Amino acid sequence: MRIVSLIPSATEIICALGLREQLVGVSHGCDYPPEIEGLAIVTRPASGSRMEAPTAPTAPTAPTARSSPARPSPTAQPDDELGPAELDREALLMCRPDLILIHEGGTGPGSRQLEAVLVGADVSPTIVSLDPISLEGIFHSITTIGAMTEAEDDAMGLIEALREELGGMEQQVVVRHDQGRRPKRVVVLQGLAPLIASGRWVPEQVRRSGGWDLLGREGEPAAPTSWEAILDVDPEMLMLAPASLTLLEAQAQWRRLDKPEFWPELEAVRRGQVFFLEPVYFTRPGPRVVDGIGMLAEIFDPDAFVDTSPLSSWTPLFE
Repeated sequence: MRIVSLIPSATEIICALGLREQLVGVSHGCDYPPEIEGLAIVTRPASGSRMEAPTAPTAPTAPTARSSPARPSPTAQPDDELGPAELDREALLMCRPDLILIHEGGTGPGSRQLEAVLVGADVSPTIVSLDPISLEGIFHSITTIGAMTEAEDDAMGLIEALREELGGMEQQVVVRHDQGRRPKRVVVLQGLAPLIASGRWVPEQVRRSGGWDLLGREGEPAAPTSWEAILDVDPEMLMLAPASLTLLEAQAQWRRLDKPEFWPELEAVRRGQVFFLEPVYFTRPGPRVVDGIGMLAEIFDPDAFVDTSPLSSWTPLFE
């Protein structure tokens, strides 16, 4: 089977299922795992979307090789992995895909655009849309890809491993709760300019790791918020994980951001409990969301959770 993935999370799932050799094309936003290097890029940032151009030129006669991903605008929505994008028709058709994975509700290419591009072509791939809103939804995406690629056993094995890892952390959270440790009161920001509170599976990640996201909208889209709303709930911890940025980019954006006059009065600031998180573990609905739970658990309760977060995946604002 020849697979084209137009969403970064699907690309990660495909590789986690051992299907890298069947992957023939990816979006310009796909940047993980490293073994996708060299694959054809079949999308590009939409005109006027304020996204950087791909580093490799787009050839009219051959698909562009996968190199450094284009960076979405800092104002990209957490619920939209790819951001505004358009298809490279020639590159897509040269991939001759049997299966195309998309996110129908995003600002990237949808099924209608794909169908229009494929009119008159000598390929007729199956188009599957993935749009999870919870951890169970993410696991369902894995089983869907497994079913579409005849890799059901590998999909079930991956989910079993993820559930085992998650269950071990949750059991430890329960033990600590029984010992009298209460959930941490936190706010996770998935956008800084403008401020965006967390949504979809992120509040669930917080809950499962021993916290309570005071402004999070579990199972719903991430939504704008304000410093006044943050002051009203006054969290013990403030987590900064702006979508589509790296950890270093998030720190740079934070330094340019105007803080409210009452910033020093926030409990999280007074406690020195403000953290930068690598956003990809929270905005990309693939296997690494479980790593994000381990990251939060380690931050919330470092005595009980040691080295449960990916290497160099978070850093405190106040050293």
